[in-house]
Amino acid sequence: MEMEKEIQDLRRQLANQQSSPSAPPSTVKEPPSNTASPRISSIPSQLDQYIDSEQAVNSLLDLRSGLDGSAHIRSPSGQLRPSRRLEGITLSNSQVQDLFHRFFTLFHPFMPLLEPSITSDSYYDASPLLFWIIVSVAARHYPLDPTLLPSLSIPISHLLWATLADVPQSYIVVKALCILCTWPIPISSTSKDPTFMLCGLMMQVAMQIGLHRPSHAQDFARFKIELREEEMKDRVKTWVACNIVSQRIATGYGQPPSTVYDWTLVPSGWSETSYQLPEEVEARLSIERFCNKVTKSFYTNRMDPVGLVSDEQRSIMSDFMARDLEEIEEKLKPDTSVITFLYLRAAGLHFRLSAFFDSPDSPDYQAHLFSLWQATSSFLECVFDLNKFASGLLPHASNYILQMIVAAGFALLKLLNSFFADRIKLAYGRELFLKAIQAVRTISVATNDLPSRLAEVLAQMWKSGGSGLRNGHGHDHSGWLADSLQLKNRCRMSMSLVYDSVWRWREEFQAKGRGNLESKDTFLTTAW
Repeated sequence: MEMEKEIQDLRRQLANQQSSPSAPPSTVKEPPSNTASPRISSIPSQLDQYIDSEQAVNSLLDLRSGLDGSAHIRSPSGQLRPSRRLEGITLSNSQVQDLFHRFFTLFHPFMPLLEPSITSDSYYDASPLLFWIIVSVAARHYPLDPTLLPSLSIPISHLLWATLADVPQSYIVVKALCILCTWPIPISSTSKDPTFMLCGLMMQVAMQIGLHRPSHAQDFARFKIELREEEMKDRVKTWVACNIVSQRIATGYGQPPSTVYDWTLVPSGWSETSYQLPEEVEARLSIERFCNKVTKSFYTNRMDPVGLVSDEQRSIMSDFMARDLEEIEEKLKPDTSVITFLYLRAAGLHFRLSAFFDSPDSPDYQAHLFSLWQATSSFLECVFDLNKFASGLLPHASNYILQMIVAAGFALLKLLNSFFADRIKLAYGRELFLKAIQAVRTISVATNDLPSRLAEVLAQMWKSGGSGLRNGHGHDHSGWLADSLQLKNRCRMSMSLVYDSVWRWREEFQAKGRGNLESKDTFLTTAW
């Protein structure tokens, strides 16, 4: 009550001042805060630190509400408006609503995990980490504030690790990790990329709280849990999303998957209402299960130092895989979204990249190379189709799609500069390659980030290799672009092609004396 009386007195004084001419009020600048809390910052202890009484009234109003600008911002007219704040970044309510609309319109179709009907405030109340990750993803290619995404990188990293330090976790945090692993914070080098590690944390946290046993959540909790049917469905959907994300990360990074395809994720268990999935989610799960089958079949031979199966086994398994892929495609044809179809084509590329492990003496060698060519061109055509939408979906594609575009680019680079180029349409191949580089640049969100570096690496390698022209046209393909399509780096599964090509190029680049720190293209040698 005493504070309210003081406010009323100040308002009367302000009214008396406004009845006579006076200087315009000055803008109050909030002193910088060293605390990481999103709720509390420094508050002046003396009202005479302000220039006039209007600012004193505003300050007391903020203090009485316990806000201090961290949950509200003041408009030019003096009104308090809702806002959200993370360290030094403050977003108005209108900005938040615009960013959430962007996320669910442009990004959500690539990973339909969250519910668009839930308000941004509800997401914040459930998990500030999930809220700010949604904001950061929506800030990619954000025309109204291009600086927002780089500004959020460090604060979100702080919030992420502070949140993960709390045990036990909520399954809402698992959702946040799913989204973050799908669209990682921009980096400039794979050596600084924590995505594969965060993916492992995502799976471990999910199992620690029992998401893999959604109907037995009580066995993983200290207190009694009674789940409604909608809550059960959401837990099942979240566990499915964890495995989809984990499989894509394993494929894109050339690492063994940490997926758990148990009873919860098999169609036989979907007879119960709580376990039934949306058609789109079910289709994408079946695609990632196929990717897992490819990885397990081709790259997990315990009798081989790098896990590869023999040429004979690979040839036999390829026939089975081809039939499985055709069955999935037939099943999805009636009502398949363009993005689901894109993921299907990415799975086909993951499968056919195994051709680079075939021996040139294998009877099916050239047939497998031609299948790789078809899978590469089909995938890239689907990628380019994303730009045909009015919203332009390509810039908002997931990191996994980016990785597969890069793999397709390197596959074209190899094929077009080898003996196999005589068996395909060179002009069409060159067009696909150049469009692939442009697609990678389109997805890039910052100058000199990893996608932009990879695009430049591809361009440099293309130019160094003769731009897809064969030896008969006056170009000598030596070094890393020899006619042989064999790989030296064979430990990164289907992504071995990418790592092998970059390292061979790097050695060739530095061997010519252009790998020093003074070179204008130095960043090309440090992308990996």
